[in-house]
Amino acid sequence: MAGQHEDDIAVTPGSGNVFADLGVAEPEEELAKAQLAVHIRDAIKRRRLTQAAAARLVGLDQPKISALMNGRLTGFSSDRLLRCLTALGQDVDIVVRPRTKGQPRGHLRVIETAA
Repeated sequence: MAGQHEDDIAVTPGSGNVFADLGVAEPEEELAKAQLAVHIRDAIKRRRLTQAAAARLVGLDQPKISALMNGRLTGFSSDRLLRCLTALGQDVDIVVRPRTKGQPRGHLRVIETAA
């Protein structure tokens, strides 16, 4: 913006979860689904699968794979995304532990580990 100084621009720090920042219901769930979709997209690309081949492998139709690849996750549950990952040869570990002290409730997150 020509003529404006940094001091003139209002900046609001993000929370680290764009879905929470936008006021989406269940923001941790939505962020986790988005992260799972990224892992699915990466697995498909690493294996150099076409969308049609990926669809056959995971048991979906090609338009649903296209939607998934483009981040359109309406209609995808976390469970369905987890099944896609395992069908693509990915191991998925679910860890449950007590919540962090000082937190009113537990949280959900996707963590990638080095292979």
